[in-house]
Amino acid sequence: MDVRPMMEVVKGSAFDTLQAAGGCPASLRPGRWLDLYSGTGSVGIEAISRGCSEVHFVEMDPWVVSNVLQPNLECTGFLDVSVIHTVRVESFLERADQFVGQDSAFDFISVTPPYAQVDYGILMDQISKSPIVGEDTFIVVEYPLRTDMLDSCGCLVKINDRRFGRTHLAIYGPEWAQKKRKK
Repeated sequence: MDVRPMMEVVKGSAFDTLQAAGGCPASLRPGRWLDLYSGTGSVGIEAISRGCSEVHFVEMDPWVVSNVLQPNLECTGFLDVSVIHTVRVESFLERADQFVGQDSAFDFISVTPPYAQVDYGILMDQISKSPIVGEDTFIVVEYPLRTDMLDSCGCLVKINDRRFGRTHLAIYGPEWAQKKRKK
């Protein structure tokens, strides 16, 4: 099986950063989360447990959805605040309006692709041009060593970039969040 959940230390760091940047260290500000390359759903499930009101999971493998993701959501009791999209991430981004309607900008987006199968430059460009990103969106990107990530993603700036062994974590957000972190 080719499903690799985000390491707990990386996930913890991501959520701590998001909570501090959003001005609420105890929990996430309520909002909508988009979990791209969901796999087990661990990132989106963590988002719900920390205060997000709704999570959209995007996973292309129907077997993973029915045998891993959906059972995890049922087990946690979060199925009723979850929407599962069984589609390739690239297709989801191209047709985001069809999948999520008029209110398509998300408050938070996590991007945790299988490292070897993604061109991060193309992926981040596609995300930055998609209506899923708003001016107050936060994007969490897990990426491998020796990958160059830009300092911005559309209207968002990189507010954090950390290394955890061979794994890197970049977080993009609005400029006001970067200023808040520096204070």
